[in-house]
Amino acid sequence: LGSFFAGCVGTLILAAFAPPLTELAFKFGPAEYFSLMILGLIGAVVLASGSLLKAIAMIVLGLLMGLVGTDVNSGVARYSFDIPELTDGIGFVAIAMGVFGYGEIIANLSRPDDEREVFTAKVSGLFPTKEDFKRMLPAVLRGTALGSALGILPGGGALLAAFAAYTIEKKTKLKPGEVPFGKGNIRGVAAPESANNAGAQTSFIPLLTLGIPPNAVMALMVGAMTIHNIQPGPQVMTSNPELFWGLIASMWLGNAMLIILNLPLIGMWIKLLSVPYKYLFPAIVLFCAIGVYSTNNNTFDIWMVGIFGLVGYTFFKLGCEPAPLLLGFILGPMMEENLRRSLLLSRGDWSVFVTRPISASLLAAAALLLIIVLLPAVKSKREEAFVED
Repeated sequence: LGSFFAGCVGTLILAAFAPPLTELAFKFGPAEYFSLMILGLIGAVVLASGSLLKAIAMIVLGLLMGLVGTDVNSGVARYSFDIPELTDGIGFVAIAMGVFGYGEIIANLSRPDDEREVFTAKVSGLFPTKEDFKRMLPAVLRGTALGSALGILPGGGALLAAFAAYTIEKKTKLKPGEVPFGKGNIRGVAAPESANNAGAQTSFIPLLTLGIPPNAVMALMVGAMTIHNIQPGPQVMTSNPELFWGLIASMWLGNAMLIILNLPLIGMWIKLLSVPYKYLFPAIVLFCAIGVYSTNNNTFDIWMVGIFGLVGYTFFKLGCEPAPLLLGFILGPMMEENLRRSLLLSRGDWSVFVTRPISASLLAAAALLLIIVLLPAVKSKREEAFVED
């Protein structure tokens, strides 16, 4: 219910603020887009869980992987190692499915058998009581407000919103007779779920207005839109208004289906969670392989998924969050294109990035964000926000 409410609020914010922001987006030139992407990458580093150094390494690796393929200006293949399939670059779907899909499977298979089962306990009392509603309402409102704000930020999104909402709820004083967090307190579920859904909806705003994915999930959306020859950005609302409003309608429909599917069928979903992992992971492997093959009808992509599965498992063992890698991979080619275009228009004058007001403001914001997060007090709070009890 909290997710439904937050999703509706997030959709309203998207419908209300995206069209006006599109007008601002038309004032953006190559220099502004480059500076905005710098801000987005720094935001991804700042808001990524875990070590800052590892997050930076993931961003840099993603940027380097984005260089593989054919040079836009010269048409010369670079870093393809004479492999014809790499002249078009590394497939985004192969990276995403390999790192997040196969990598997670390998990590799960490396655990003992008793830790692989998704769910084994018997659950009863699935529907919230009247007292639960009273306790979760303030948490839902707090989570919705926080998620709506964090979803718009570069590098933010649903994951950060959920962690931040849970942290806030933990710091909120428990009422008499209320169950402690970690022992079944409904606020610990209601707030993160609301923030998660609100952040997921509002993260479409920078994607649809500026063409910049604020997080890894929106980076996946960029990949999906690119596959269908749709260029994310302000042109979406001017040249394809039916796509934008269709997206809004689909969000309302999705929120409605959230209620329809979850409440009556919650018992069935619980049953599905009890499927043994030894039956579950072969199906995941198969469907991932079918999905990645269907994008280009090329078996090379399946090999790439396997390779990136091992890479993803390596990230898991090293404690590196792979989400910044995807952002770097998506934004890298766009950054390069806008950087080159800016320098061409300015005849090689690098000062164009600081003489244009919007570009200079974005770079200043990026620098300020980086300085703030390096402060010891802020750094400790950042680490605390991602601690899950």
